[in-house]
Amino acid sequence: MEQNEKIYRTVRYGLLLFTLAFFLFAATRTATSIRETAATTKKLPIYCVKTEEKKVALSFDAAWGNEDTRNILDILAKNDVHVTFFMTGEWVRKYPDDVKAIHAAGHDLGNHSENHKQMSKLSADQCRTELEKVHNRVKELTGVEMTLFRPPYGDYNNTLVTVTNELGYHCVQWDVDSLDWKDYGTESIIKTVLKHKHLGNGSIILMHNGAKYTPAALEAIICGLREQGFTIVPISELIYTRDYEMDHEGRQHLKEGVTMPLPTPTPESGKLKIY
Repeated sequence: MEQNEKIYRTVRYGLLLFTLAFFLFAATRTATSIRETAATTKKLPIYCVKTEEKKVALSFDAAWGNEDTRNILDILAKNDVHVTFFMTGEWVRKYPDDVKAIHAAGHDLGNHSENHKQMSKLSADQCRTELEKVHNRVKELTGVEMTLFRPPYGDYNNTLVTVTNELGYHCVQWDVDSLDWKDYGTESIIKTVLKHKHLGNGSIILMHNGAKYTPAALEAIICGLREQGFTIVPISELIYTRDYEMDHEGRQHLKEGVTMPLPTPTPESGKLKIY
C-alpha cells in the first residue's frame, strides 16, 4: 500500500512538472510569435488623412529640371495656394535660389532623398545618409528643419519608415496621382485629378515641377478642387503629427478620444535634430 502511494505521488509530481513545462513552452512560443509578428508587420507611410474637413494637399516632386518652377510659383501665388515641394539633394545643389524662393513663398520644403534611389534596397545607415545630406543642405540655405519625406518612386520598406521616423520625419506618399509625368497632355492631368476615384477629404495629390504639361494644368486643377468645395493646404497643415494611428490603407487618423489635430511640433519641442 505504501509502495502504491509513492508511485502515485511520483506520477502526480511528474504530471505537474510536465504541465508546467508545457505551459512554459507555450508561453515562450506565444511571446516569440508576437515578436515575429511585430517585426514583420508592414509599416506604412501616410497616403491620406481621415478628416471631416474638406481639405486636400497638393505636392510637387522636384528631382530634375527647374524650367517651370518659377511659373508654378507664380500660378500658386496668383491663386493664394500653398503646397509642398519634395526636393532631391541634386536638385537643391543645382537650384539653391529656387529652394529659397519656394521657402520665401511660404510653401513646405520636403525631403526627397539625396540620390533618388530605390530606398528599399538600402541599409538603415544608407537610408539615414540619404535623408541627412538633403536635410543639412536645405537647413544651410533656408534655416528650415524639414520634417516631411517622400520616398523616390514611392518605394519603401519597414527599414526606411523606421529610419524616417527616428530622424523626426513623417514619411508621406499620395492617394491621388496626377500622372503628369506620363506627358499625356493638359486635359488628361486635369481630368485624372478632378475625377480620381480616391479624391476626397484628406487626399494628398502627387504632381511634378518638371513635367511637361503641369503648369498648363495647374490653375484648372486649383479651380476645379475649389469648385468641389476643397480647401488646398500644404501637407504640414493636413497631416496629424501626434496621437494618430494608421489603417491598412495608409490612411492616417486621430486616436480615439482625440478630437482636434495638434499643432506641428517644432525642433525645440522634442524632435530629433540633425546636424
